Amino acid sequence: MRTFPRIHPPSQLLGLSLLALGFTWSAGGAELPAFTGDVRDVREVRNVEQHPGSSLLWEPSIAEWKPKYLVVAFGAGIPGKTDMGDIYASVSKDDGDKWSEPAFVFNHNERHGTLQFAYANPVIYKPPGQDVLWCFAIRCPMSYAHSEDSQLAGAFSGDGGLSWTPVELAMHYTGPLITVSGGLYRIVENGQPRYLLPVHRNTRRNDPLGTRDLLLLSSTSLLEWRLSGYIPQPESGRVFLQEGNLSTDGELKIVMRAAQYESEGKALEHPSAFSSTSRDGGRTWAPAQAEPELWNSNAKAFFGSAANGSHLYVYSDGPAWSRMALRYKVQPAGGAWSEEKSFYDSGTHNSYPTLLEIAPGEFRAVWDSGTKERNRTHICFGKFHLPAAAQ
Repeated sequence: MRTFPRIHPPSQLLGLSLLALGFTWSAGGAELPAFTGDVRDVREVRNVEQHPGSSLLWEPSIAEWKPKYLVVAFGAGIPGKTDMGDIYASVSKDDGDKWSEPAFVFNHNERHGTLQFAYANPVIYKPPGQDVLWCFAIRCPMSYAHSEDSQLAGAFSGDGGLSWTPVELAMHYTGPLITVSGGLYRIVENGQPRYLLPVHRNTRRNDPLGTRDLLLLSSTSLLEWRLSGYIPQPESGRVFLQEGNLSTDGELKIVMRAAQYESEGKALEHPSAFSSTSRDGGRTWAPAQAEPELWNSNAKAFFGSAANGSHLYVYSDGPAWSRMALRYKVQPAGGAWSEEKSFYDSGTHNSYPTLLEIAPGEFRAVWDSGTKERNRTHICFGKFHLPAAAQ
């Protein structure tokens, strides 16, 4: 069991020199609790006390600008709203040891003519070979109570996440959507990149004739987006499929959070993730099917492939909505899923893990964390190495 100390602010002299460069460091917050698990070098990126007036910090996403230079986007919630607020980005230039004061990606106080939006669910991404970062999120009118009926929003950064420029996207899919996923996935067709973004919709919350579906958006430019395809419901009955993670398993594969269709907040009788596969670049998909080896009790998990072909699944254990410890399983290429192992267990609330492989078998991870009594009070970062047995 290891205890990680509070991350103290740099000296005043160092702070002045960084300010002169337009770059300041976060002072950190409460001391992180002792934990068990295989993640290491755990650091606090940000805590809710550093955002006066915010009700929560939630759902981080991570990208690598260049070696040891990481950028994390996250949401800061507005009191009275379920999951709406501002989107910020913090930068680390030392592989996650210290984190900058965050910059706005999307600010709910900025009006668009007579319209005012709040934002949620950032997905940050750096296209290979390009010196630009993208952040996609959803925006929702401020009059709404939650973000279930939102539209896609985009912003880019050309300076490594220190500043952001929102852009209006060309969107050919017109329905509401929710961007909670493992992130963008890039494929190459006829020598050209094509980007896939899993999203879902939950219009049924406010409309008894609405639907709950998981779909894929696609783009060749990251500016213009079209509907790529839907995930068909399981042959055995309807499931609320949401929050998908894309990877490959000889063919394109998506693994999704799952819950009861008619009662969105209730776990399935036999909780597990669901998956689907596509052989045509995400245009058509096989009916979703249960993954009995992959626990999912109505909570976002991470699913992805390592450079050696192994699969990694990181998830919240326990019953629906407890979201305490994070566990993981590994599946070597062509093999079976491992036994459950501990990723991060501190006796506190932890959820929404997202991981990024920066070198073969070496990952950087972010998740939202809390206390024993309260969830989503801070954003955590850690490093994870794929176990030797999966190498």
